[in-house]
Amino acid sequence: MELLTIGAFARASRLSPKALRLYDELGLLRPARVDPHTGYRRYDPAQLERARLVAWLRRLGMPLADIRAVCALGPQAAAREVRAYWARVEADTAARRDLAAFLVDHLSGKDTTMSAAHSTLRIRYAVLSDTGSVRESNDDAGYAGPRLLAVADGFGGGRHASEAAIEALKPLDAGVPGGELLSALEDAAHRARESVSALAASDPALRDVGTTLTAMVWSGSRLGLVHIGDSRAYLLRHGELFQITHDHTVVQSLIDEGRITEEEAASHPQRSLLLRAMGGDSAFEPDLALRDARAEDRYLLCSDGLTGVVPAGEIQRVLASAADPGGAVRELVALAIRAGGPDNVTCVVADVAEQAALTSA
Repeated sequence: MELLTIGAFARASRLSPKALRLYDELGLLRPARVDPHTGYRRYDPAQLERARLVAWLRRLGMPLADIRAVCALGPQAAAREVRAYWARVEADTAARRDLAAFLVDHLSGKDTTMSAAHSTLRIRYAVLSDTGSVRESNDDAGYAGPRLLAVADGFGGGRHASEAAIEALKPLDAGVPGGELLSALEDAAHRARESVSALAASDPALRDVGTTLTAMVWSGSRLGLVHIGDSRAYLLRHGELFQITHDHTVVQSLIDEGRITEEEAASHPQRSLLLRAMGGDSAFEPDLALRDARAEDRYLLCSDGLTGVVPAGEIQRVLASAADPGGAVRELVALAIRAGGPDNVTCVVADVAEQAALTSA
């Protein structure tokens, strides 16, 4: 079959000649023939399918390095990689959507000083941590205060890392203006990471120390959430349970990419392997989010010592039926112990209630 000129191939593939020259230089789409004297490129019509795939993936926003990897795969494997890429895009878009909503509200004047006619919210809370039935020591740490809730699950050095991370967050319990929640949480997360890094540098025996961290800070009717690792946060609203954090684990990434099912994940040999954490060899990329709280909401923060052995349905039942946060944490920890208690387990539960705002002086 006669080769196509670069102009004809560009028209057929809907790629510009400039893009075709770039893809040639990157080794992504080589011409079938290059004239040794003029350098003029010619393409085989059979290359149109690959060229169109490249064009579609570029419209999707996929980076060129990822496109090269997809093009080297068979159809089924390529489809899985596209699905995985789009799952990452959707997760990133969701985080940016929450931030955009906050900025719109903030810039529109919603987040202003409240008058006597307005109301704010308060929380009732309880925290409970247990070593479990198998471990000799408790590497978890939990904290609950009027404005700060936090759970951390340490590794590589006992309880040191989890306690260091939570200590770095405790100043937030003194209060943070609603308009500064995200920046305050981000700064606190970096302080927590620095504390864990300093701990790792202080003793060769602690060089692999690290921790997960899931924490909430309250300001009026707003709460900020910071999360890294596989500890979790849940919201019970109108009897329905919602997981509001996303696990940063190898297994969760395989679920997101459609490579395994939720059922297969429960027995996967790498189910505890973290992709993100504070310390260790994991990446430090905490998720940050803002949420609007409502009266009668109930929040749960917990380590994977609970979620690893207690089904979501049982967690929902306890949260929906327990009379108060203290009863809820006691029953949840007891469920984990009755399920074998193979890991440390820590739970923080907080109830949201109305409270009239004080009149400004």
